[in-house]
Order: sequence, then structure tokens, then C-alpha cells
Amino acid sequence: MVDRSVKLVDSQQGKEIELPVYEPTLGRPVIDIASLPKEAGYFTHDPGFGVTSSCESKITFIDGGEGKLLYRGYSIEDVSENLNYLDTAYLLYHGEVPTKEQSEAYTQKIKYYRLLNERVHHFFDGFYYDAHPMAMMTGLVGSLAAFYPDAIDINDEKMREITSLRLIAKMPMIAAAIYRHYKGYPVIYPEHNEGYTESFLRLMFERPGQDYEPDPLAAKALDLLFILHADHEQNASTSTVRLAGSTGTNPYAAISAGIASLWGPAHGGANEAVLNMLDEIGSVENIPKFIEKAKDKQDPFKLMGFGHRVYRNYDPRAKIIQSICYEILERYGDDPRMELAMKLEEAALKDDYFIERKLYPNVDFYSGIIYSALGIPVNMFTVMFAIARTSGWVAHWNEMVSDGYRIGRPRQLYTGNNIRKL
Repeated sequence: MVDRSVKLVDSQQGKEIELPVYEPTLGRPVIDIASLPKEAGYFTHDPGFGVTSSCESKITFIDGGEGKLLYRGYSIEDVSENLNYLDTAYLLYHGEVPTKEQSEAYTQKIKYYRLLNERVHHFFDGFYYDAHPMAMMTGLVGSLAAFYPDAIDINDEKMREITSLRLIAKMPMIAAAIYRHYKGYPVIYPEHNEGYTESFLRLMFERPGQDYEPDPLAAKALDLLFILHADHEQNASTSTVRLAGSTGTNPYAAISAGIASLWGPAHGGANEAVLNMLDEIGSVENIPKFIEKAKDKQDPFKLMGFGHRVYRNYDPRAKIIQSICYEILERYGDDPRMELAMKLEEAALKDDYFIERKLYPNVDFYSGIIYSALGIPVNMFTVMFAIARTSGWVAHWNEMVSDGYRIGRPRQLYTGNNIRKL
């Protein structure tokens, strides 16, 4: 339904074009430019799609100026305080907070679907022990379509729900198996009565002949991190899932494409880059020097973990992570990088350069420190992100299919040669 319209004037053609405008529940109005090529003979140009609405969605909303993040209308502070990760996944997919009965039923379904087909474990024989975990995860998730061909019927609403359950359930199993392959440990299987993150910790760290009891604080921290990373509107990996899914491909292929997109250091690999940066800075005494380096346009050094493509305020997820970070470090020993991170944040937030550009700490600034304290290696950080973001990916994929998808086909500004002859 068109809420109003705007008129554009082409000064060269002397032509006036009227375009419909849609009003969102929250956020900026959107101009529908679909008729622009026909009416005026133009395409629009928006590198990186920074000001283009690619779809209509009811799942997540970000107010970058105010530093707000909403899951289905609930603030991230409210969700992280009152729900666990699986309840959050249910909320993202179904649109409502589960009742106690729905929550229990959903948890049982996740437990039912989490085991991997034994043949999947044979895939690891083809990977080198030091293969990058994200390379393995991309391939393994894509391969699931061969084991669950029923998922190819994406127009079956019930099958889409089962597929979403399978993916959310199996991601920790795949991640743990990747880690154990890297370490040379034998595969183990989950205990039925353990929670989602407790089970994942056991799958990661239990060794043969040793009793392992997951630390409730570690499980709590992981659950919180998974909630905070569950969805973030139309980010690069989610947009990739939607674009791949718009072809009608099977959901495992679409999610695998999202994982590949997440792998990039500007996206899911940013928390790893933060730790590398802190190691490069080395000590609190070096902070002023590196602050100046970050401000120097001629210097390639960048302050990782500060600023965000969408937020122009303090990332609300960073504030929540900071609180659990202190608890983790108190339990597992002080990490010198934590003090360095705090001093770096303090220095940056007092500097006019960062204040004027609204470069505040984002979610990646503290998450890597927590993962490191829990014994998760740096090359597994983005895998952890993928586990969490799966709930958002499947919610967006399901919404796209339910709304009647149209294959994505961006246009281009061609600046190559004109017609030539050989």
C-alpha cells in the first residue's frame, strides 16, 4: 500500500516523475524506484547497497543513530536479560516469545535433530588437520543437502521449519567436530539432558578418560554471545543468504553461502582482528602512539572493533558483552589484553577525532577476549559467530520464501570499453 509519493524532476528532459513512498513501522521511509527505468530511463547507483532497501522484513530493526537493536520489536537488552538462545531463535523464526510449553517442545526438537549422519564424519578424512575451520564449515553445511534431499522442496512450510531446526541443532555439532579434527581428538556425542551451550562445551573440550563438567558461567557467557550475534538485519551474510535463496536453491546451499560471506575479516572475522590489533599495540604505554597512527590517513593501521557500518552511537551489544567479560576474566584469570582494551576504549572516547566521527566500540571489541579466555582458539571465532547467526539466517530465509521470492538481480554502472572490433 502506497503511503504517499515524491516527485523527481529531470532537468535535462524537463520531465517530472512521481514515485511511491512506503512508511515503515520504524526507521526511514522508502522510495519505490521500480518504475524509474521505464518512466525516466535510469537505473540507480548505490555501491555497497548502503541506502537501498533490498526487501521487506519484520524480523530485526536497527536504529544506528540511537544505538538500538530490536528483535521482533523487543530490545536486545530485554531479550538478553529474559530469554536464552533457543528461545531467541524461536522468537526470530516465529515472531513471538515462546510459552513455557513451546520453549520445552522446541528444545526437545533441537535435541532430536542435533546428531550428524555418521557419513558426515568421514568427510573429515579429506581435510588436512590444519585446514581453516571456516573452510570446513562451508563445505560441511553445503553437503547436508545430500543427506536431507527433502529440504529441496522449499515451498513446504513444515519442511522449512524442520530444516531450520536441523541447522540450528547441527551447527554446534559441526563446529565441535571441526575443532576436534584440528586437535586430533575423537568425536564424542552429546548428553541428552544438557542445555545448548553446555552440550557444545562438552563436545568441544571433553577428552577420553576424563570427566568434564561444563562451567555454568562459561555456558552463560556463550549463550549471551549467541543471543547478541543471532541477527543483525540485512548484513552482508544475511543478504547473501537471501540472494542465494532467491534463486530457489536448497536452504543448506543458501546458508553455506552465508557462512562463506561471514568468513571475511570485515564481517565475522572482525573479533579476531581485534585481538591481533591488541597484540600489535602490546602495552598500555603504546596506546597514544597507535591512536595517532589510526588518525593518520597515510598509515595503514586501523583501530579494529571501533565504529560500525550502521551504528553511529555505542553498539548496545558491546555494553552487554562488557558486563559478562569481567565475570569471565575474574573466573579464568586476568587477560592483559582486557586492561589494554579498556584503556584503549577510554583513550579513543576522549579523542575529538573519534568523537566527531562517532567511532564507538562495537560487538567485536570484547567478544574475542571472552572466547580466548574460554580456551577457544582464534581460528574458531568466526565459527562461533556462524553458530549464533544461523538462527537469524533461517528466519530471514523462511521469511523470504514465505513472502514470495523474486530472484535477485542487481544492475551495474558499466565503465568499460565501447563496442570494438578485433
